Amino acid sequence: MVKVVFASAEAAPLARVGGLAEAAAGLIRSLRSTEDVELIVVLPDYGDAVLESETIESLDLPEWVGEASIRTGTAPELGEVRLVSTPGMARPHPYVDASGEGWSDNHHRFFSFSAAVAAIAEQVSPDVLHLNDWHTAMTLAFTDVPSVYTVHTLGYQGHADIGWLRTITSDRATAFDRFGELNPSSGAIRLADKIVAVSPNYASEILDPSRGAGLHTVLGSRGTDLVGIRNGIDTTLWNPATDPHIAATYDSKTLADKAVSTSALATRAGWPDDGKPIIGVVSRLVEQKGIDMLLGLVPYLQRMGARLFLLGSGEERVSLWARELATTHPDLLHFVDGYDLELAHQIFAGADLFCMPSRFEPCGLAQMQAMAYGTIPVVTPVGGLVDTVIDADASPKDGTGFVSVTVDGIGMLDALHRAVGAWKVKRRRTSIQKRGMNTDWSWDQPMHRHLELYRSIQR
Repeated sequence: MVKVVFASAEAAPLARVGGLAEAAAGLIRSLRSTEDVELIVVLPDYGDAVLESETIESLDLPEWVGEASIRTGTAPELGEVRLVSTPGMARPHPYVDASGEGWSDNHHRFFSFSAAVAAIAEQVSPDVLHLNDWHTAMTLAFTDVPSVYTVHTLGYQGHADIGWLRTITSDRATAFDRFGELNPSSGAIRLADKIVAVSPNYASEILDPSRGAGLHTVLGSRGTDLVGIRNGIDTTLWNPATDPHIAATYDSKTLADKAVSTSALATRAGWPDDGKPIIGVVSRLVEQKGIDMLLGLVPYLQRMGARLFLLGSGEERVSLWARELATTHPDLLHFVDGYDLELAHQIFAGADLFCMPSRFEPCGLAQMQAMAYGTIPVVTPVGGLVDTVIDADASPKDGTGFVSVTVDGIGMLDALHRAVGAWKVKRRRTSIQKRGMNTDWSWDQPMHRHLELYRSIQR
């Protein structure tokens, strides 16, 4: 058995901002399904989590951290967790204030959390320490436990003032100095025994100067210690055969029943149930996700004979544009500003196509969720989208969706045209849908890859 301390800034449902929360939770649940791993999960205590059978203990950390404690108890869907409380950690949002700006003390908050993770590791003597993104990266300044560092999104590196090295004075902390500033991600990539990128294609992309966010040389220096392991999805939660949120359940053998959810989604948008394909989108409205590129294509949907149902929140400029388009083209675009888990399930079930116009996408979960629901994905050729979606025009016998040739509006318009054309041919549409639905998108295979990785670095 491998004892693993698993640390993350997010894990659904306790803390959910983006894909990190879903990926962390999925891997946690999958690792706990095997008897080969003893898993100790450590998360920040943002103040609003309710745990069952809770105990509280103090934690001895460096003086600069301040008073710290751990709440240990059982959380829904995750099992036992340890929540670390340090000064300033409890906030209504893990990272940003009401205006969308990062909390000014984020470095102190997450460097304190990293110090706590190292202290917990010292207490429990794990075989492996599994860290996720920059919020946990500084843990390796405090400990040399065999470690795995997962890069979920390389664009967020936690850049901080180099003056932190006067506070974090360990010998290992010097590895975080990059060109005169403190770079948590860079240091963790240097110090971890293994580095995981969340898809094989992303592991290759980040070695390229144009995709490596300034860390391509550091990553390249690690050779075979950098590996790509595709994320999975929780197929108990994302399963149209058992989903309590959708209008009617169905599977690949009763695919015709998907039409009930499509009709319900059209009704919610105020559209007639006239058979025109609905393109679904569930996304953060940020530059990475390329929703601005997609909004520029809304006027073309009329000629294409399709409609767009968008659920998301994020950058105000994108939200404003979406609201304006939904007002001027209500027959083409329905926009719901925010995030609604139940509605997200209904979009995956009710949409005919699912669009992800990402400028970069380390792995992506939504395209796998869409395929599990028989909703055909239309994606850009980046990151994990390449690893999970097979273009049905390029590979007619194996295709599960449509992949644009370029990462721009013209490429997406072409891919959407091809997807709508294929959707209108029932026999072809059904074949593409069933191939996606019958693919194993669960965490089972990725979990075993992680287990192999853990065993490879045990001392």
